[in-house]
Amino acid sequence: MKAVLYIGHGTRSKKGASEANLFIESVMKKVSTPIQKLCFLELTEPDIQAGFEYCIREGATEIVIVPLFLLAAGHIKQDIPEELAPLIEKYSGITVKMADPFGVKDSILDAIAELVTAETQPISTDDSVLIVGRGSSDPSILRAFDSIKTGISQRLRVENVQVCYLAASAPTFQDGLDSICQKVSGNVIVIPYLLFSGLLLSEVVREVNKKVKAGCSVTITDTLGKHAAIQNLVAEKANEEVNVNAAVIH
Repeated sequence: MKAVLYIGHGTRSKKGASEANLFIESVMKKVSTPIQKLCFLELTEPDIQAGFEYCIREGATEIVIVPLFLLAAGHIKQDIPEELAPLIEKYSGITVKMADPFGVKDSILDAIAELVTAETQPISTDDSVLIVGRGSSDPSILRAFDSIKTGISQRLRVENVQVCYLAASAPTFQDGLDSICQKVSGNVIVIPYLLFSGLLLSEVVREVNKKVKAGCSVTITDTLGKHAAIQNLVAEKANEEVNVNAAVIH
């Protein structure tokens, strides 16, 4: 019997954990396998071991791992495989497959554009957009954000679209926000490229509020996990991997 194990990042934020659980509850209703479980890489329970062993107790003979990560940074390439390795060795009779992260998809970029248009005034060509990523030392993540930047610019028809990062990459979020607010002639639209709320989003909101109090016209969009298109994307990926072939790691 097949199971789907969704792995989120995890957060110290109760709101962020609640959002992740509600998100997966919606996804599970659209996935055609009876055994499904959400777990987290760190900071939030249940952890990966607990989620993995839950699937086995429920009768799974094959577990499809669906990472809830927008891009393939170190967590996907190293941290999750390291957490799974001893479990794969311990439960050697279980087939384990790993689905790919979402990547840069038109459906995600379309969803971002819809979030922007739903939460802001009519967008002007004088407006500017600041995309805020988690950040990574992985060059592939920086290339991905170049594609995201281009896609958002085309969809919103805004020329000045910039990218900044909350950690590990430059420009930093603070530098990016300061720079774009100094140079902009219209409104600034801040897009957190994050699935759920958490401490990182709290930092973004706090700094945006400071700019607003200082007289800057800044709007911030909601997290991507709030959009139905992202829920559908996760469900489609889970169904695809259950019914076809994912990358076998055991």
